[in-house]
Amino acid sequence: MEPEHPELSLRRQCELLGVNRSGLYYEPVGESAENLMLMRLIDEEYTRHPFFGSRRLVVWLGERGQVVNRKRVARLMDLMEIEAVYPKPKLSQPGEGHRIYPYLLRGTTVERVNQVWSTDITYIRMAQGFLYLVAVMDWFSRFVLSWSLSLTMEMDFCLEALDRALRRGRPEIFNSDQGSQFTSEKFTGKLEARKIAVSMDGRGRCFDNIFVERLWRSLKYEEVYLKDYASVAEARAGIAGYFQFYNHERLHQSLDYRTPAAIYRARA
Repeated sequence: MEPEHPELSLRRQCELLGVNRSGLYYEPVGESAENLMLMRLIDEEYTRHPFFGSRRLVVWLGERGQVVNRKRVARLMDLMEIEAVYPKPKLSQPGEGHRIYPYLLRGTTVERVNQVWSTDITYIRMAQGFLYLVAVMDWFSRFVLSWSLSLTMEMDFCLEALDRALRRGRPEIFNSDQGSQFTSEKFTGKLEARKIAVSMDGRGRCFDNIFVERLWRSLKYEEVYLKDYASVAEARAGIAGYFQFYNHERLHQSLDYRTPAAIYRARA
């Protein structure tokens, strides 16, 4: 970013780079090169085995010569917004001022476009540092309706992705996890104002949002892990290209070897 650029405002520079403007006013606490390396390893292993918690990851890292304590691994997992996936009872309580909605999809047969949309956030590594990515997906077609990148976990980039998705249509049910970005009144209010039913996963149950989790695995194995993005602009270009491929060219076995775009456009 160049605050004193003679021709491009900061807002325009953010638009060209594809990052949320709120990141400009955030002073990041830089992670050491060692922590960034550990985060890369944790991300890859968690993508393979999402049931690995901090205890298992400490052992797994130790077997690869990375001797770290559980507190450090847990802190990095928190920073990456990941936690082990395993069945457990309803333990989550609403945060102050945040309502937690019930999970509405148990036993539901998803049989049409725009019946269920869902969203999630994932960590995207770069050569130096990392970003956060949010996407909104139509469950029936697997079509990625919108996505956004951010330098921080502030909710603005999630709101932007939601607004772009809603310009395409309106789902009957919108599903998310219980992250503060999605439980905020600003986010849920946009859905309720359009008479959209709000559904939320139980904490630690990412398989309640299985189709977005599969999207993250595909994105990382087929794009992110094959590259070391040198800049935000490079990451945005790579991810944009991948989602174009995913929606319009990647044949899905679960869709009878058709593309998400073909299903979404035929039924929307």
